[in-house]
Amino acid sequence: MPLDGIGSLAAADRKAAPYWTKAVALFFLGWIFIYATRNIFSASMSAIQQEFGLTASQLGLINSVFFFTYTFAQIPSGMLGDKLGLKRMLVAGFLVFGIFTGLTGISVSFALLLAMRAFVGIGQGAYYGPQYALSSNALPMKHRGFGSAIINSGMAFGISLGLIGAGFIMNTLNLNWRASFYIFAVPTLIIGALFRFFVKEHAAAEEIGAKTALGDAAPKAKAFNRNIAAIYIMVFCSLFGFFVIQTWLPYFLQNERGIDAGKVGFISSLIAWASIPGALIFSRLSDKLKRRKMFMLILVCLALLSIIGCVYFSNFNLMIVCLIIYGLTGKLALDPILVASVADNSPSGKRGTLFSIYNFVGMSSSILAPYIAGALSDSTGSLVSAFYLSGGLLFIGFAAVFLLFKDTLRHA
Repeated sequence: MPLDGIGSLAAADRKAAPYWTKAVALFFLGWIFIYATRNIFSASMSAIQQEFGLTASQLGLINSVFFFTYTFAQIPSGMLGDKLGLKRMLVAGFLVFGIFTGLTGISVSFALLLAMRAFVGIGQGAYYGPQYALSSNALPMKHRGFGSAIINSGMAFGISLGLIGAGFIMNTLNLNWRASFYIFAVPTLIIGALFRFFVKEHAAAEEIGAKTALGDAAPKAKAFNRNIAAIYIMVFCSLFGFFVIQTWLPYFLQNERGIDAGKVGFISSLIAWASIPGALIFSRLSDKLKRRKMFMLILVCLALLSIIGCVYFSNFNLMIVCLIIYGLTGKLALDPILVASVADNSPSGKRGTLFSIYNFVGMSSSILAPYIAGALSDSTGSLVSAFYLSGGLLFIGFAAVFLLFKDTLRHA
């Protein structure tokens, strides 16, 4: 081969996208289909209820079983990932989740439906810890928050894809609800295969696109330290409010604010869509300025004020503004900075476990928040107290970060 041809190939290789950008793209797709398959079930609930003759509490139990197995699969999957291989756990979990998503469509009884959703929860539960450990190991520190925000934005896209896709399959194509599970299982399994062939357990510094390997940015950090403790407190407090809103906001808007049912879905979706620019902007700034703590405190403070404002203001326009501000600054915008902070403050060999505990702590609020909010509504006659409780917990999270967390990026 001519020397100039060799030089051209070398130049093309240098211009190739670094590995971390490919990893971010793959993990973004993973979150799209995790949230899409969650929401095809939500979109199919009426049809499932009618076919099996279920009560509302039985429908709720199906969701509870899913979140229960999802939450309690977190820590074992992270620990096994650190011991046996993060990539191996990631691929195995995604394939289990894809297979049982398809098998949900063959359920012929309520008991079988419960079992299928339980296994889907286990499969999805093996994703969070290994995925964020792998992405944190691959992401250069200067892109860690921004890359995590791009990955996280797959959640908002997945919510829309699941709801719109299942609605199209059932209402436009006039297919049975089961078809949605068969159809969505196929790309899910394909993505699992893509993880197998393209995700790397360990990426070299030149593949990451950094001068030095950044996967072990905190090699001497203790597996558990005061920064990690503050992050865990913060994620529980943040997700509690998020799940109160996600579960009860449509009900609150319709029954306590008198908003037409046809508008409630659109208004509630404003939070998810506002979170995308919020997450990208704030995570990018936290990377650039190397001030994770400052941005955590700012976001939590604004989220606290907005979540209280949502119920304090009776004016419709002010309430909409508060919902948008919550989307820009709340859980979905804060999460990439918290994820980056876990990576900043942990040794790479323990990240699978620490990320899994992080998500376990956060997702435990998905079990507590809906019930506590409902109980407060029953006892007070209004959901307002549940929103105020959410604001109070955000203040506790603010205090934990303010008192315990110390920036580790200023001299990085």
